[in-house]
Amino acid sequence: MASARLERFRWLDTQRLPSPCFVVDEVAIEENLRVLERVQQGSGAKILLALKAFSMWSLAPLVARYLAGTCASGAHEARLGREAFGGEVHTYSAAFSEPDLKEVLGLSDHVVFNSPSQWQRFRPLALEAAAARPSLRFGLRVNPEHSEGQVPMYDPCAPGSRLGTPRCAIAAADLEGLTGLHFHTLCEQDLPPLVRTLAAFEEKFGDLLAGMQWVNFGGGHHITRPGYQVEELVRVLRNFAARHRVQVYLEPGEAIAYHAGVLVAEVLDVMHNGMPIAILDTSATCHMPDVLEMPYRPAIRGAGEPGAQAHAYPHTYRLGGQSCLAGDVIGDYSFAAPLAAGQRLVFEDMAYYSMVKTTTFNGVRLPAIAIWNSASGALRVVREFGFEDFKGRLS
Repeated sequence: MASARLERFRWLDTQRLPSPCFVVDEVAIEENLRVLERVQQGSGAKILLALKAFSMWSLAPLVARYLAGTCASGAHEARLGREAFGGEVHTYSAAFSEPDLKEVLGLSDHVVFNSPSQWQRFRPLALEAAAARPSLRFGLRVNPEHSEGQVPMYDPCAPGSRLGTPRCAIAAADLEGLTGLHFHTLCEQDLPPLVRTLAAFEEKFGDLLAGMQWVNFGGGHHITRPGYQVEELVRVLRNFAARHRVQVYLEPGEAIAYHAGVLVAEVLDVMHNGMPIAILDTSATCHMPDVLEMPYRPAIRGAGEPGAQAHAYPHTYRLGGQSCLAGDVIGDYSFAAPLAAGQRLVFEDMAYYSMVKTTTFNGVRLPAIAIWNSASGALRVVREFGFEDFKGRLS
């Protein structure tokens, strides 16, 4: 069942939009930000927007009013955070190249290394940057070896993970010059998995916390989802910070844009091959790759599960994209009435990850990006993409 935020999109006039098009409701974004601000104020923790999940810099002024800054996964995101969002910029990468790190050191407030070997290799370069800018801080990502995720591809603590260093691979000398630790175990989860992770983290790394100034709890916190234990989270954060005398950071991505956006697409053709097939101007592989990677089945407004409530949704179609990939299939959906070329479909909850993962494979056009205000009805298309965007990625 769609949340109240997604229900508002029933009032969106899709005919006012180009297709395909990502549409983000700025009212819903601000509602999410207010929840996160409440957590910051109550706990003393600082919350950063994870740009890897939501990089919509058109809304940077709104985000900056509520959050402490952004977290980046490399030089490009760090530059976007610094130039568009302001506030603190924290950058972590599984491994830095020297040219990228030089750029990152000039853009970031915190730089987090994935391994002691990276820190030892680049320590002179980092300390030189810190001498010129004393506020610059460095940390190490650690691996609590405590899995909470159900999908191995999205589990940073899966056996053999390259993300973070386990306790057995850290010596006291490895931490010289570092002021913080970073861990990340969650993916779209609520408070109990975080509490279990904290217990594992403190058991394995508690002896290292005495000399630290900050701890970053990473992302995957679904704080703005209805039913999340917000007040309990505030207590957990406050107690941890007091217990270890550290500044706590969180880096949610989805929580900022949860249930705040949709992807509008159009039916281009309806054909038949064993079953009715609708070809859309959107694509699983180009516009929503998590459909294939996770995998998952995105919800469509006004559509049902095949075979479920057949009396209400008697017309079943396989929805596919324009690309030549045979597996470019979004899924099977049932509708109350037959689909026809020119009809608009609305894929729900598409504001995060899908937008940042789009590709131009096969030359498929990237979706436009629009901002909608569900309170006033104001709608503006802030970006459309064309041939030059496709050509610019090639040579």
